[in-house]
Amino acid sequence: MRGSSKSLPKYAYHRASGQAVIRLSSKDFYLGPHGTKASKLEYDRLIGEWLANGRRLPEEASDKPITVTSLCARYLKYCLGYYVKRGAVTDEVASVKIAIRHINRSYGKTFAKDFGPLALVAVREQMIDAGNSRGYINNNVNRIRRMFRWGVSNELVPVTVHQALATVAGLKKGKTKAIERPPIMPVDAATVEATLKHAGKMVAAMIQFQQLTGCRPGEVCSIKPVEIDRSETVWRYRPGSHKMEHKGRDRVILIGPKAQAILLPYLLREETSLCFQKPVGGEFQRWNYNEKIHQACDKAFPAPQGTNGDVLKAWRKKHRWAPNRLRHLTATNIREQYGLEAAQAVLGHSNADVTQIYAERDIQKAAKIMAEVG
Repeated sequence: MRGSSKSLPKYAYHRASGQAVIRLSSKDFYLGPHGTKASKLEYDRLIGEWLANGRRLPEEASDKPITVTSLCARYLKYCLGYYVKRGAVTDEVASVKIAIRHINRSYGKTFAKDFGPLALVAVREQMIDAGNSRGYINNNVNRIRRMFRWGVSNELVPVTVHQALATVAGLKKGKTKAIERPPIMPVDAATVEATLKHAGKMVAAMIQFQQLTGCRPGEVCSIKPVEIDRSETVWRYRPGSHKMEHKGRDRVILIGPKAQAILLPYLLREETSLCFQKPVGGEFQRWNYNEKIHQACDKAFPAPQGTNGDVLKAWRKKHRWAPNRLRHLTATNIREQYGLEAAQAVLGHSNADVTQIYAERDIQKAAKIMAEVG
């Protein structure tokens, strides 16, 4: 049991003093007279803190300061266990790594307790000077702040550090030198049709399904037969995991007759297996799906012979498209035909939580639309 990861340090008797004792991280802690209720409560308290801190002793930030690099390493370890869906880490982990690189570059050796608003602004200025967009910068600054908030809750940095960092306001549009990333525009239908001719059969089916339903790229990649309710004319797909689940929102993707016909051949498999699978390696990750579309785009819109370097990059940037632009295309088409509220209902957009009655009203409205267009 001593080597078991599930074992706990014992509530032991210290013969010389008559006290209860517990050994944590090679240190002895005396709990009071052995066998008393107070000593057992103290044992529970110390064990609880030790487990909550990853089987390490809580560190007093003011007495034992850690560097920013050390804080980053511990936070990243936490993120690898927290940002997980379907047994795999989410894209947020990669984004956290990017934010960590920005802060480590100049402040890695700085004590975390000494990292203040001016340091955060300096990191932000470096991102501006590197040509990053305002949205990208604000997102990374927020991730850095979340890391320090986590550090406070784990007693690695004083609470005053996070309180001070919270005073740094986000960059405002038109009030900063940071560039504005152009809005994501829908890919046009003719470009999609040209791309489909050069995509493999399965990828083409994924593209068509996404275009008809307006679902997110990750949702088309992870669809399983067991998640589809086929009891009504318009099927309902409830992803086992989705973008807004952490906010307690339900996600229903409506599948009309056209999308049903595309999906049907891929439903003839085990209920819990993925509908769309790579020949080797299983699930299509979003980046796999994106890569396959880019490969099809390169065939559909080949660069002029001899094009290379920055000119080739510019050509590909202009003629390649990402799968999230299909969702924008669906939204645009539905909005033009049925109005903004209908597009919000079909795509599942919401700025606030609504009651189940209103949610069902929206789903019924969306189902009527998808019976015609999906």
